[in-house]
Amino acid sequence: MTRGMATLSPFQKFKRTLFRFRRKDDLSERVKRTLVRTLYTQPTSLAIGAINGIVSSCVAALVSGSTLIFGLCIVLTVIGVARIIAAFGLSPDNSGHSTRQLEGIYEIGAFSYAFVLGTIAATTLVLDVGAPVEVLMIANSTCYGVGICARNAGRPAIALGQLGLVLAPILAASLYIASVPFLFLAANILLLLPAMASITLNVFKVLRDSIGSAETSGRLAEKMRILARTDVVTGLANRAGLNHDLAEKLMDVADDKIIALIWLDLDRFKEVNDLLGHPVGDRVLAEIAQRLSEVSPESATVSRFGGDEFIIVTEVKDRLEVERLASELHAEIMRPVRLDGDLMQIHASIGIAMLPLDGTDADTLMQNADLALYHAKANGRRQTCFYDATMSRDLVRRREIEAELRAAIMKHELSIFFQPIIDLETGRIRAFEALVRWFHPQKGELRPDEFIPVAEETGVIITLGNWITAQAAKAAKQWPEDITLAVNLSPLQIKAPGAALGIINALREADLDPSRLELEVTESLFIDDHDSTGNFIEELSAIGVRFALDDFGTGYSSLGYIQKYPFSKIKVDRSFVSGPDVGKKTDAIIHAVAELGSKLEMDIVAEGLETVEQVRSVRAAGCTMGQGYYFSRAVPDYLAVMLLSDEEEDLNPRRKVS
Repeated sequence: MTRGMATLSPFQKFKRTLFRFRRKDDLSERVKRTLVRTLYTQPTSLAIGAINGIVSSCVAALVSGSTLIFGLCIVLTVIGVARIIAAFGLSPDNSGHSTRQLEGIYEIGAFSYAFVLGTIAATTLVLDVGAPVEVLMIANSTCYGVGICARNAGRPAIALGQLGLVLAPILAASLYIASVPFLFLAANILLLLPAMASITLNVFKVLRDSIGSAETSGRLAEKMRILARTDVVTGLANRAGLNHDLAEKLMDVADDKIIALIWLDLDRFKEVNDLLGHPVGDRVLAEIAQRLSEVSPESATVSRFGGDEFIIVTEVKDRLEVERLASELHAEIMRPVRLDGDLMQIHASIGIAMLPLDGTDADTLMQNADLALYHAKANGRRQTCFYDATMSRDLVRRREIEAELRAAIMKHELSIFFQPIIDLETGRIRAFEALVRWFHPQKGELRPDEFIPVAEETGVIITLGNWITAQAAKAAKQWPEDITLAVNLSPLQIKAPGAALGIINALREADLDPSRLELEVTESLFIDDHDSTGNFIEELSAIGVRFALDDFGTGYSSLGYIQKYPFSKIKVDRSFVSGPDVGKKTDAIIHAVAELGSKLEMDIVAEGLETVEQVRSVRAAGCTMGQGYYFSRAVPDYLAVMLLSDEEEDLNPRRKVS
């Protein structure tokens, strides 16, 4: 093939090269249109070139007086004016004109103009109208052909076609005259054609490659943008994608429309990952994501915000439509998920905020939806909660309490009070329960139900719980050795790293016998039954610390807890003793629990005793110990010591029940 190419004439080489470029030009329509756009980008330069050719032709016609040249000049003028009108009138940015139409229109005008201009120059040579006119037209035609190669290099077929058409008549005329100067002119034209073809094609290649690279870079950049905004597990928008779509929706929302932001959190999804592994968890997330996408409106943005949280942003008409959508979403999530033949039940909590009702910008809308979600989870999960302005006030209040509580611990503003637990048979004090009290220097006494929940939510309860245990242990050291200390522990405190060590250090610093400490835990501790719970109880039981099950009967009561863990005491919740529903059923429950305690050799404590009738009732039911205002309120440590001293001085029961 190389030898064959060597035998080709320059024109054959040019033709084959041009054909190869045209055949291999597989650029996308968008890139091709970009190249065609270069033909129309500077209509002013096209107009200047056309006018220059027309004026030169008119000069040649006037000087020569030739009717033929004058006629050709008229034809050139018509073509030139038409090209100028087309150049200014047609826009490559107008989608109404196809790329092929734009290119075809330009080709017709360019080729006809170039051929007529070259014909006029050739005519001046054949008619021998005079050297000045001949030089004018040859120079004008040649410069036009060379200049057009640079201007139209984006479409080399057009550029080189114009060059060939403008020089072909001059070449023919030169060969026709056949004088030595004109033969040299013909030779120069023959050399000029392949030289300009090579330059034009090189310029075209660089231009095409540059545009192609730009297109490729653009596609890659778009792909990277999509990847950066897409969650790899679910295929939904991720946090970046959500922020982008939310910003666009807020910009385009109509004045009479509402934007709803629905924030979903899968309840206890961590257990799925912990028990079944992250691959299974990812499959569940993908299934939930698909369901959310199917239920959500087509124009909605469905995103995975992170972990097991999803956010849906959609335009709605009113709150009723949001409620209906939230209900459908919840129903879809709760449909059992089938994994390898097994069915898994998933539940979710949902928080909703709406624009402009609950905020006028993205940050406020998300913050308020998050607050609504928090309340949905705090109120028992598996429910939908709409944002309300009181939630923000509650948040401010919680943050204020959190900051002040941390400072109160450091400034020793907190106090430990002790409420006695009485032996119902003898009436004597058997133990004291340690209760924290906060006397704020400006706000006065704050109730525990105001700051304990905040402490649990923020993690301050860990520090607070360790402090309570340490202070109470020091006070208990001053009591008789048969009096025990009861301390309530938060589930969060128990599951914190080093929880047992904190209790052990408190006992060591107070030099208190571990057998005199009784830790009270609620049934909620065992809802999420982690290994850390069992390890905590086992480690402290080994050194003699005792455990009591507090608020029995109010939560997820299970005999399995009593069987599994070494409880020495069960505390019956006050709602069974002094609550509004006290009656035959509650008496029967107390009887059953007391009988269970008797069989297991466990003390049964009745909480909330306020009247002598209640004391008689629980004692008759079989409870061994009691606690409540009937016996005593919680008192400071020095009064606790005085109560014990009074008992020592009086051998009879402190308050006998008849």
